[in-house]
Amino acid sequence: MSPWTGFDFSLKRCLQRAASVISLAAVFICALWIGPLLAGDPSWEPLKERLVADGLDRARVEALFAGDDLTFSSEIMARKMSALLETRLAGRKPGPAPKPQVMERYLNPILLAGAYAFHREQDELYRTIEARYGVPGEVLTALMLVETRLGTQVGKYKAMTILANMALARDLALIRSHIGRDDLSPENEAWLAGRTEQKGNWAYVELKSLITYADRNGLDPLTMPSSMYGAIGLCQFIPSSAVAYGRDGNGDGRVDLFDMTDALHSMAYFIQRHGWREGLDREAELKVIYRYNHSESYALTIMAVADKLRKTAEFFGN
Repeated sequence: MSPWTGFDFSLKRCLQRAASVISLAAVFICALWIGPLLAGDPSWEPLKERLVADGLDRARVEALFAGDDLTFSSEIMARKMSALLETRLAGRKPGPAPKPQVMERYLNPILLAGAYAFHREQDELYRTIEARYGVPGEVLTALMLVETRLGTQVGKYKAMTILANMALARDLALIRSHIGRDDLSPENEAWLAGRTEQKGNWAYVELKSLITYADRNGLDPLTMPSSMYGAIGLCQFIPSSAVAYGRDGNGDGRVDLFDMTDALHSMAYFIQRHGWREGLDREAELKVIYRYNHSESYALTIMAVADKLRKTAEFFGN
C-alpha cells in the first residue's frame, strides 16, 4: 500500500486486475460473436420447449438446434400438404377403385440381374438371418431393391431437417401462405388444418425417435440422410421403427441402419414381428409385407421380385 495514494501498486495485484479485465472483455466478445451462432434460428423455440417438456435434455436440444445448419422452412410442410389437398380436391373418379398390381419396372431384367447378384453376395448372411428369423433372403433382397435400389439410394434429404420442419409446422397458419389456394370451402379449410396438425404431430413423434435412435447408437441426426418423409437407412425405416425393430447384426454394440448387416437383420426382425413364419399362404405373406409399406401394389411387387429371384436360383441350381 502506498502511504501517499492509498493504492496497492504490487505487481501481483496489478496482474490480477488486468487478468480480470481481460477475462470480462473475452466473455463480452464471445457473447457478441459466438452467442448468435449458438442460438440458431429463433423459429425453433416452441419446438425446443416442447421437446424439453417431454423429457429431452435441454443442453442436448440446444446443441441440436444451434447454428444455422438447421433452419425453418414453411415450404417443406406446405409442399406435402399441397399434394394431399390436390388429391382430395381431385377426388376419385366414379367406378371401382383401381386394382392393385405389380409395379413392372422392378421386374426389369437388368434390375433383377443386379438383385440376383446381390442375393448371391449375401448368401452366407442370409443363411444366418433365415435361421434366426425365418425370413427368406429373396424377400429381403426384394425389399432392398424396391426401397433403396440395393442400398445405393438412401435419400437426398436430411432426416432432422424434414422432421423438425414438419413438427413445427403443425399449425396451418405457419404454412398457409405457401399452399396457394384461396378458394377453399370452409369444409376443406378445416380438413387442411386438421390434416396439417395430424402430420405435424406424427413428425414430432418421429423426431423424438430420431434423436433417441441417434443418441443410443453414436450417430449424428443432423447429417443423417433420409427420404422426403424422414425414412432412414438402407432399409428405409421411419425413426420409430428404427428404435423398435433395429438390430445389431454385426455385433459391434450399436444399430447402424446404414450398415448392410444391421439393416438386413433389422428388416428380417420387422417382418418376423409382423407375422411372417414358415408355411404362410400367399395371401398371408402379402398381409405381412403390407405392414412394411401400406400399399397392396407394393406387397405384390415385393413377392413378385422374390419369386423371380427364387426361380432364377433354381434354374442355376444354387
